[in-house]
Amino acid sequence: MTTLITGAGLVGTSFAQFAARRDVPLVFYDAQSQGDFLERKLPGADIEFVQGDILDLPALLHTMTKHRVDTVVHTAGLIGNKVAEAPYTGIRINVLGTINVLEAVRLAGARRLVHISSLSVYDQRRDCPGPLREDFPRGNGRLYDNTKTAKELMVEVYQRLHGFEVIALRLAKLYGLGRFRGGSSGGRLIQSLVECALRGQVARVPRPLTTDFEYVYAKDVGRAVDIAATIPLPARMHFNIGSGEVLTFDALVAAIKEVLPTLEVEILPGPPPPLQVKQPMDRSLARDVLGWEPRYTMGEAFRDFVADLEKVGGQ
Repeated sequence: MTTLITGAGLVGTSFAQFAARRDVPLVFYDAQSQGDFLERKLPGADIEFVQGDILDLPALLHTMTKHRVDTVVHTAGLIGNKVAEAPYTGIRINVLGTINVLEAVRLAGARRLVHISSLSVYDQRRDCPGPLREDFPRGNGRLYDNTKTAKELMVEVYQRLHGFEVIALRLAKLYGLGRFRGGSSGGRLIQSLVECALRGQVARVPRPLTTDFEYVYAKDVGRAVDIAATIPLPARMHFNIGSGEVLTFDALVAAIKEVLPTLEVEILPGPPPPLQVKQPMDRSLARDVLGWEPRYTMGEAFRDFVADLEKVGGQ
């Protein structure tokens, strides 16, 4: 049986690197052509690419039934400022697009949905004395973050109504080799820092992007998604996937400079970051139930990242 991946971005391709080792047929469904990137990142893998929009329910359903899809990994959507720049479009793609995926799962009779969510669902305006557990309140009032919350709520109600299997992963900010067409300013920023260091260029960073955040390497996320796609269904639905540590921007730069000491960063004038992440996520459920913990230290991750860039190129 086939696994369908909505979105051929960093999460989807990182998962596919693990799923391909199981010789499972993979179908990517993405609104933008990604064939060349997939060939470079997944050489020799048994994959098919379908260019289609998650807002097109008939096309999505046709793809799922044609390929006899058993498992869906839903990663497609817009991120951060991409939503804020065009709120109506962003809400439609993120929320209605997710509803279309859920309806296609129901109609096609797929067995399991792995829903990719985010640490951004947590309402960090509230005080929290320790790491964020999966039952911490959601929805912080920002447009993108509230669309992520709305997506989770739709997934939960569809699962209750129709009974298919669901595991939802709340990811920290990803970094790794990607294209970032969905709007991930954090992932693009980190790749830009690494590329500038390799080229001997000064990285010029807008001050609003110098936020404190929790990070996780894409290959650790790919393994987490592969576990979620294959593990016997656990009693819990939501799992935090992160490093368990919030880094300042200066600490992030210092971690990169341990691997690439030539990195030079210039902070461009501007307002401070609009929202700082105050608490890391508690990843004990992922450890105890999924058997997942990050395997890459930050130094190991950046060395691996550099190797990937040198092997297959960046953007």
